[in-house]
Amino acid sequence: MNEKEIIARRVALELKRGDLVNLGIGLPTMVANYLPSDAGISFQSENGIIGMSALPDPGLAGTDLTDAGGSPIGALPGACAFDSAMSFALIRGGHLDVTVLGGLQVDEEGQLANWMVPGKMVPGMGGAMDLVSGAKRVIVAMTHTAKGAPKIIKKCTLPLTSVRRVDLVVTEMAVIQPTEEGLVLLETAPGVTVDQVVAASEAKLLMPKVPGVMGIAA
Repeated sequence: MNEKEIIARRVALELKRGDLVNLGIGLPTMVANYLPSDAGISFQSENGIIGMSALPDPGLAGTDLTDAGGSPIGALPGACAFDSAMSFALIRGGHLDVTVLGGLQVDEEGQLANWMVPGKMVPGMGGAMDLVSGAKRVIVAMTHTAKGAPKIIKKCTLPLTSVRRVDLVVTEMAVIQPTEEGLVLLETAPGVTVDQVVAASEAKLLMPKVPGVMGIAA
């Protein structure tokens, strides 16, 4: 099981029946692969659909039905499509239960940087700023380090996505909950020690109790 699959499987455990969920581009889209078909969770994409699903069969990709990243998707019975104005009204109006987004950095204040690296070409922030500010719950799904450098850091050095504190960070090594007091280490991945998580993090991690072992969806 690779790092991204571990992360996606753990995030899947955070979603519950009845949730309206936005999955960000890249790793977050994998989360839907680890939920049963009868999970009762509706997926929204900011380009204007509720009820999206993976393509049911190879060869059915079309140009009219895509996610926010332009990848082809399917649609469940009862799905609905709408324009961007309606889509962002849902997001900004606080109607999304959960958004799952990738991350470049998360700091001790629980702030997220995920939309650009200065000096590099980027297509734009997409819906990231609206999603972090508007969703009821924000889960960051990202690898713990990048080329050996920590992504859980003391203070974000990249442009912030929002000043809002995110609700949960899931990496291949740990589950971390940002709080007013700081970053709380809730769980470590199977086979990963607390010392290894601490060594891979620049930020201080709080441990009010012994961290549990990360669960992983089947």
